[in-house]
Amino acid sequence: MGKPHVLVIPYPVQGHVIPLMELSLYLVKHGINVSFVNTKYNHDRIMSSFEEGSDIGSKLSLVWIADGLDSAENNAKKKPVSTGEVLKHMPGKVEELIDCLINSGSESNEKISCVLADQSIGWALDIAQKKGIQRAAFCPAAAAQLVHAFSIPKLIESGIIENNGTPLRKQTIQLSTTMPSLSTENLAWLNVGNLTTQKHIFELMMRNIKSMQLTEWLLCNSSYVLEQSAFTVSPNIIPIGPLLASNPLGNSVGNFWPQDLSIMNWLDQQSSSSVIYVAFGSFRTMSPTQFQELASGLELSNRPFIWVVQPDLIEGKNNNEYPKGFEDRVGDRGRMVGWVPQKKILSHSSIACFISHCGWNSTVESVSNGVPILCWPHFADQFLNKSYVCDVWNVGMGFEKDERGVITSDEIRDKIERLLNDEELKERANHLKEKVLSGIKQGGESSNNLDSFIKWIKMKN
Repeated sequence: MGKPHVLVIPYPVQGHVIPLMELSLYLVKHGINVSFVNTKYNHDRIMSSFEEGSDIGSKLSLVWIADGLDSAENNAKKKPVSTGEVLKHMPGKVEELIDCLINSGSESNEKISCVLADQSIGWALDIAQKKGIQRAAFCPAAAAQLVHAFSIPKLIESGIIENNGTPLRKQTIQLSTTMPSLSTENLAWLNVGNLTTQKHIFELMMRNIKSMQLTEWLLCNSSYVLEQSAFTVSPNIIPIGPLLASNPLGNSVGNFWPQDLSIMNWLDQQSSSSVIYVAFGSFRTMSPTQFQELASGLELSNRPFIWVVQPDLIEGKNNNEYPKGFEDRVGDRGRMVGWVPQKKILSHSSIACFISHCGWNSTVESVSNGVPILCWPHFADQFLNKSYVCDVWNVGMGFEKDERGVITSDEIRDKIERLLNDEELKERANHLKEKVLSGIKQGGESSNNLDSFIKWIKMKN
């Protein structure tokens, strides 16, 4: 009998692709063939971002499907197609790919033993069931986010939200006394793009509730240490993470941009626990006023910093405009850079804190390295993650906005000082780090769960 063959299908954004690719490499390491499916746009970006000499392509079979628009139009737009466009075209293209693999011959490495799909696209599990293929789902976000999604019917029945996901009134909900609380205005589907996108996401989440009943495994990139209450509320969710913490010095896979590795040389020259790391993920934009306040706040901190600044970080502009004289004044203590090797940066001894958007990947990377977090959530599940950081784990702080809705330079400077002078908070961060790392080591709970999943795949082959 040949090796098992798993078809892996991520939701087509970077924060979902990266952890699923990490999981895929782990499966390959344990004797499983993996075909990793991306949209054409994402596939091209990932291939162009590989470092010279990368062997990822020899480990994974990287395949692509059309994403609804021809590549010339995608390249002209310089951005992926919308959620609606992707979801409209992806199911049919994935089914065509599965049919092609099923009908391609008798080679054992071409047969599909299991479809491992992102939990966000439950329709992939529907297709796998129709084709008679074993199914597993993967959640790249917090287990609490899944619990909230599964609770949508109850929220509707309780009169908290309407059938379309709109809150009937502003209130705070808490599904368990030890789970993070969340304002109804910060429910994940209400903070993702325009009203049309919000509608698509809510409809997808509703369909996913039914699709998750079709899966034999519902894996999550989290751990019992981080979210014991969430796993108690929904024991069918199985923690296998944090995946990105298993190899902190290794290079991340699945990046959409080439990484600037030169920053590591600068970081090596800085004092221990001295550098502020600032990064807001791949989607964040901010107003020109907010951008200026952030720059001024970093300058006022009088500390060395790394600021990941994408070219279009300022809303409506292709180039970023710093305060006059800013770059000269901060000199070499301030580094404004493009995409960076975040795993390596957060594991570096010079990092003091992380000003973060609180995406789940960034959150668990920071926690796994004992780095305190200054939380600046923007959309989707980031508000829930902030609640974990500040209210449940107590390893970070949030910012307060002024009457304009702006986080001022003084607020940024003051919160940096408060956090870095809070020795008890830093001790909690280090303690949580040790507990999280124990779970992914051989014999730890997350490690054991992952080993059980691999045994299941091999048994079903």
